[in-house]
Amino acid sequence: MLADLPSDSLHSYIISMTRTASDVLSVVLLMRECGMADPLTVAPLFETLDDLYNAPGTLTTLLSSEWYRNHIISNHGGVQECMIGYSDSGKDAGRMAAAWSLFETQENIVNVADKYGVRLILFHGRGGSVGRGGGPTHMAIRSQPPKTIKGKLRVTIQGETIEQQFGEREVCFRTLDLYTSAVLEACLDPPSMPKQEWREMMHQLSETSCKVYRSYVFQRPEFIEYFNLATPVGELGRLNIGSRPASRKQTKGIEGLRAIPWVFAWTQTRFHLPVWLGIGDALSEAVEKGQLPLLQTMYDEWPFFKGLLDLVEMVMAKADPRVTAMYDAKLVRPELQALGDELRAKFAATKAQVLKIVRHQELLEDAASGAHPELDEKIRLRSPYVAPLNVLQVQTLHNLREFDASSGQDPHASYQPSETEIIELLSRDPHRDLGTKHPFQAAMDDCLMITIKGIAAGMQNTG
Repeated sequence: MLADLPSDSLHSYIISMTRTASDVLSVVLLMRECGMADPLTVAPLFETLDDLYNAPGTLTTLLSSEWYRNHIISNHGGVQECMIGYSDSGKDAGRMAAAWSLFETQENIVNVADKYGVRLILFHGRGGSVGRGGGPTHMAIRSQPPKTIKGKLRVTIQGETIEQQFGEREVCFRTLDLYTSAVLEACLDPPSMPKQEWREMMHQLSETSCKVYRSYVFQRPEFIEYFNLATPVGELGRLNIGSRPASRKQTKGIEGLRAIPWVFAWTQTRFHLPVWLGIGDALSEAVEKGQLPLLQTMYDEWPFFKGLLDLVEMVMAKADPRVTAMYDAKLVRPELQALGDELRAKFAATKAQVLKIVRHQELLEDAASGAHPELDEKIRLRSPYVAPLNVLQVQTLHNLREFDASSGQDPHASYQPSETEIIELLSRDPHRDLGTKHPFQAAMDDCLMITIKGIAAGMQNTG
């Protein structure tokens, strides 16, 4: 089909989970064998921490082939596109380790491309949430490594972020202005190269944060059950609110879960765990070694480190451990609630370390001078409206789970609406199987959907 379409119908063929040069070459060969006169650009997508680490080697193998270099020169003007994934790297290693790995990978693959005389365009696979690489546009671009943005940049815009950034004419032009100005600044006034001692500190921080993050998410046997009980992740898949299945493969572990429901579920409970878990331990370890002045200097002088901590501070300001504790009390088995208490203690410790480094007494203390001067006020204004939705969601989840577990013996099993308006409303659900879904389930699913949309709108940054 691609061979029959006009050459400008699609821009790139993106290979998810690229691990070897043959992943790219096999697609190039496939297009040639299918008779494509104007082959698409083939962009490898490096997603997990290991893939990012191996990306320079993969690109070296690819570009060292004279045939492949001639292919991109003759068909794509000597331009190679590479996509880097923020979502899966964050789920795999935590936000700090992923951010540093992405920073180094960009530097290294640009150097590889320069070595072979190829122009590299980086395609940033960001989501709307901070846990998936999102954040203020201008700050995100300005904190990229020096010499990696060469007059051109590609990014993904997805979820409700599309409407937020491009939904209205004035907002759309404002968004395009931000992208244009940031790219121009990155080219005309690039940030200075980070000092060696800053790099060494980031290696130390990312190693510690990754170790702590993985010790909870992947190595604590009770974590996955706690996660499934304390969040609406299990219900997200059946509500059909996403474009893809919640998991890449049939598995009960975090490994097979896609990054979108992983981050989105924690956002719903106001905990935002993927963003901050592990960071507090890393910062605390450095501070205990007497490196607080170095960390504060990095925050003052290095856009990458400042951007990282500012985003963590912003997300923690949106979090509310009291709401998370409410979910635990109502939905989590008593023997697992100690893990929730432990994680909330981690949150408090992380908050204390972040405030110490940014020299604030409270989160977003100097928001007026930051990238979003009205953010603190917006959060305070939205919070009274979001909290009741959390209460309603907890009760809805409790009702749904009790009903599912009762095998028809639940007191709500006798619910059969007689009011015409209610029957008509429940029948409008396009995903409802009228032969199998009980009216009570349909009503609770509808209520759950309303709370999910409301909380997402209140939290923002959830795409």
